[in-house]
Amino acid sequence: MEDKVNKIRIGVVGVGKLGSLHAKMLSQIKNADLVGIFDVDKTRADSIAKEYKTNVYSSLENLLNDVDGITIATPTTMHYDTAIVAVEAGKHVFIEKPITQSSIEGEKLVNRAKEKGVIIQVGHIERFNPAILAVETHNINPMFIESHRLSQFNPRGTDVAVVLDLMIHDIDIILSLVKSPVNMIQANGVSVVSDTIDIANARLQFENGCVANVTASRISQKKMRKMRLFQKDAYISIDFLDLNAEVFRLIDSPDYAGRGTKLLGSIGEGSRRRNIVYEKPKIKDVNALKYELELFLESIESGKPPVVSGEDGLNALRVAQQIMDSIEKQKINTI
Repeated sequence: MEDKVNKIRIGVVGVGKLGSLHAKMLSQIKNADLVGIFDVDKTRADSIAKEYKTNVYSSLENLLNDVDGITIATPTTMHYDTAIVAVEAGKHVFIEKPITQSSIEGEKLVNRAKEKGVIIQVGHIERFNPAILAVETHNINPMFIESHRLSQFNPRGTDVAVVLDLMIHDIDIILSLVKSPVNMIQANGVSVVSDTIDIANARLQFENGCVANVTASRISQKKMRKMRLFQKDAYISIDFLDLNAEVFRLIDSPDYAGRGTKLLGSIGEGSRRRNIVYEKPKIKDVNALKYELELFLESIESGKPPVVSGEDGLNALRVAQQIMDSIEKQKINTI
């Protein structure tokens, strides 16, 4: 006899390409009760509701009456207006990145959620990419980071700058790894095929001395989503696209057997001799979107803070906006 599962009632707001995936994943999660969906495109809503055997609601307010929380996958311009209504109704919110269109909206939303005692989790999905999960048990303390996130041109998403569309993924990951305030930002970027920034590079300097060089482009020939971390005695390479991670380390002990490592060589002489070892961490079989939604439901159930909180999403947005401000200043200075 199966144990009875207390299901959390969830609704999805916005069922475009990403929102439909929310509905699909939630329909598969054991402790989720996909109560219904709401979208201004009723034809689309009817189609998705039929596919995942749920209900269509005529308004956001009606949906909120029947759920414990919602996931929001509307256009970014609607994030704040949708989320604040849910928060005021005392409902928990999972909101796709970026958290809101501006940091002012983000601050209002995060502060109000605290006052109302509800959870906000931001959908920075790359935090749950199997490649980064593979190195989560390693001691990561980077002092230099190089990241490249390049994609081929797609008209979808060009209503926002590439900094908010793509680079913000790496900004969030870098902030989570470095855990030190940013004290200087230098950035450049250009518009090539749209009215917003299509390719950008930013140099972030942190108070602890770490430097991150971050590049994002949506007009590249080939896709690339890589991050390289350099720290004392270690180099870590993460490929978010090919789901691969590699770790190179210097160790004092010759005892490396049984750790899944390979001896590549050594440097130094005598007592200063150190081994160079290589490790290819095991990649977990994880669906990143399903996993982050499961953790959202877990936070609702337990009351524990989400892995990617509203504050995390707000911090990433603030840095992204500083990068865009720096790019705009560069443009003014070259006119």
